[in-house]
Amino acid sequence: MKRYILTGSPGAGKTAILRWLEHDGYTVVEEAATDVIALRQAQGEPAPWTNPSFVDAITDLQRRRQEQAASLQGEVQIYDRSPVCTYALARYLGHPVSSALAGELERIQAGDIYDKKVLFVQNLGFVVRTDARLITFEEALRFEQVHRDAYASLGYECVSIAPGPLSERVAAVKKRIEAAP
Repeated sequence: MKRYILTGSPGAGKTAILRWLEHDGYTVVEEAATDVIALRQAQGEPAPWTNPSFVDAITDLQRRRQEQAASLQGEVQIYDRSPVCTYALARYLGHPVSSALAGELERIQAGDIYDKKVLFVQNLGFVVRTDARLITFEEALRFEQVHRDAYASLGYECVSIAPGPLSERVAAVKKRIEAAP
């Protein structure tokens, strides 16, 4: 089974690409951070990302989703972000890399869980704010660079998915997946 990571800066269009791929029959494993934010906000915590435990909650949910996905059918799985993204998020937010996150990074490296070529969706030149995405475009650009640096530091190569019409972005992702050995 091949596991690909689709990542990029907040608001880059990952979700639209993933929904299209899912519609076309690809197995998509959902992002954890947005769900952790939504749950904690519903529990009355307005800015859960300010709490260092936020990183561990994301790490735990990502690991569980990846382990559950191992039993799914299909030769290809596409992950909306990965523990490397969580590492980048911790660095961006100034949170320490917890033992849980460090352990998960070691597990995915040792198990060669994800393809080393990461599908990196480039920003669209703007960010639309939501309840879970309160980042400015300038902050998103900084976060994008932290992501790229995090992946490079762990031996991954970011393959850019350029801005453009959704159909072209989806085609670029499919071309990369179908060309992989």
